Amino acid sequence: WQAVGVVQLPPSRVLVGLSLFLTLFTMSPVLKQIHAQAIEPYEAGMLTERQMLEAGMMPLRKFMLRHTREKDLGLFLHIMGEDKPSTVGDVPTVAVVPAFMLSELKTAFQVGALLFIPFLVVDLVVASVLMSMGMMMLPPMTISLPLKLIVFVLVDGWGLVVTSLATSFNG
Repeated sequence: WQAVGVVQLPPSRVLVGLSLFLTLFTMSPVLKQIHAQAIEPYEAGMLTERQMLEAGMMPLRKFMLRHTREKDLGLFLHIMGEDKPSTVGDVPTVAVVPAFMLSELKTAFQVGALLFIPFLVVDLVVASVLMSMGMMMLPPMTISLPLKLIVFVLVDGWGLVVTSLATSFNG
């Protein structure tokens, strides 16, 4: 939101709430698998606690591995001093989790850059127009902020962001 020019719009609480609900929405298929493969058999007495944890980790590992860049996974395997595993099942979870987090951070920065560029263009155009009109004393932010908010609303910015995030995970 720094690119738009408003630091606390929407408030942090709203962003945290949105991210929590989007996480639940995105992870619901995996949570259903964990419930069916681990929790229900455990409650029925068919699995021990250790077996339940192992069965519950399988869908989670599968999800993380599907969304982890191979380069990031290789980095953590290298740091751990592990050789390249022969199968996906041989990859230690200790390497999968931070590799997944690193991959997601990279994706977040890419999304942030893609959101920043159009707002930067609006700022540059407004500043150039004001300078060419000789209006040097008028802060460009006074004109560009409402324009950026209008553009974001008109293109349904929140809908585009949420749709792109949800489809990137769910298919």
